[in-house]
Amino acid sequence: MTSFLLLLAGLMCLLLGGAGLVRGATGLAHSYGVPPLLVGLTIVAFGTSAPELMVNVVGALKEQTDIAFGNIAGSNLANLGLVLGGTALMSGLNLNDQIIKRDIPLLLLASLATIIMILDPMLRGQVSTLDLSDGLILLLLFCIFMYMTFKDLSESSGAEESRTDSSFWDTKSVNWSLVAIGALGLAAGGEMVITHGVALAAILGVSSTIIGIGLVAIGTSLPELVTSIIAALKKEADLCVGNIVGSNIFNLLLVLPTTAIIYPIKTDWRGALDIGVSSALAALLILIFLFNKKVMGKLVGALFLLGYFIYMAYRLFN
Repeated sequence: MTSFLLLLAGLMCLLLGGAGLVRGATGLAHSYGVPPLLVGLTIVAFGTSAPELMVNVVGALKEQTDIAFGNIAGSNLANLGLVLGGTALMSGLNLNDQIIKRDIPLLLLASLATIIMILDPMLRGQVSTLDLSDGLILLLLFCIFMYMTFKDLSESSGAEESRTDSSFWDTKSVNWSLVAIGALGLAAGGEMVITHGVALAAILGVSSTIIGIGLVAIGTSLPELVTSIIAALKKEADLCVGNIVGSNIFNLLLVLPTTAIIYPIKTDWRGALDIGVSSALAALLILIFLFNKKVMGKLVGALFLLGYFIYMAYRLFN
């Protein structure tokens, strides 16, 4: 009963944290004249990736990285299939040109690099492990992503601010406080959900496969889900999509290599399959952009959700 109540408390922290983060981030975007897309790709994406980072780093410090890769691969799958699909099903999403032309290709490149690193047994005849050298390569790609993003940010900030702050809730200090408190709420909520969710799974006798790619991955994706739903309800499509794509990039190019640098991560061909499926979902967004008037409608969202659940059923029962 205690674990269940604490699990509910964690979900409440995620909800309140997501609301605060979106409110503060969108306020800052308006105050500084910065496009919401850039805010979603940076501040919000990092904030909603905090649970994955926390769970993996703590596991690496304890030399327990058995579920670390499943957490990342499963979270990226959940972000694109469950979160993006569910959000599009609620409210159709317009796809931004920058997302399609720059950020998704970078995500696909990061995914391909990770898959190549996983296939060590086939390419080099060695045990499949993500180690220090792999982590450094991925971090270099992350530096490129951050350079490109902040270059756009500086160009956008060169324009005059879009408005003059007047009311209390429009002040920059309040918005920065909301971002900080929201990020902390998301991190704390994610940690509570994972800790007590895993405890419940152990009590129920759930397998480690479900805990890894299922419970832990979905649990650490709850911040993205909550944040994206709130952004969609506020008609902030750029913030919503930017959050999801940015979070996946953060997971692959920051969370995963940071974990690998601390302690090697063992993987296998199924991990490459998971990353490959999430890459396929990301690539589909390019086709949607080109052939569906840059709009991810409710039908497409439903198909993303269906595809996610079918693949998860395959992974969990095979």
